[in-house]
Amino acid sequence: QVQLVESGGGLVQAGGSLRLSCAASRSIFSIIDMGWYRQAPGKQRELVAAITSGGSTNYADSVKGRFSISRDNAKNTVYLQMNSLKPEDTAVYYCNVRTEVAALEGYWGQGTQVTVSS
Repeated sequence: QVQLVESGGGLVQAGGSLRLSCAASRSIFSIIDMGWYRQAPGKQRELVAAITSGGSTNYADSVKGRFSISRDNAKNTVYLQMNSLKPEDTAVYYCNVRTEVAALEGYWGQGTQVTVSS
């Protein structure tokens, strides 16, 4: 079983930056993609950004140009650099990793709170 641990959340003023990290408990094989999702109070969980095993990325329209996803395979870690944060970015951010044996749901982290004040 793979465990994912997110870190880097916190409280920041609008316009500020945060960098989220998601570290896996062990090396993960046959990765399809790694992604960051978020869920704001009263809203459904949504995809923020994802990066495939080949390095292709995709972003939600609301974060394009402000957020950047990257990965360090040697450290089994995926990052989300968040710049120009807005109050509407406030949510719990979750890391997800999908593999060939866990392609549907994948593995989830416990989440990290990001709060952006106006």
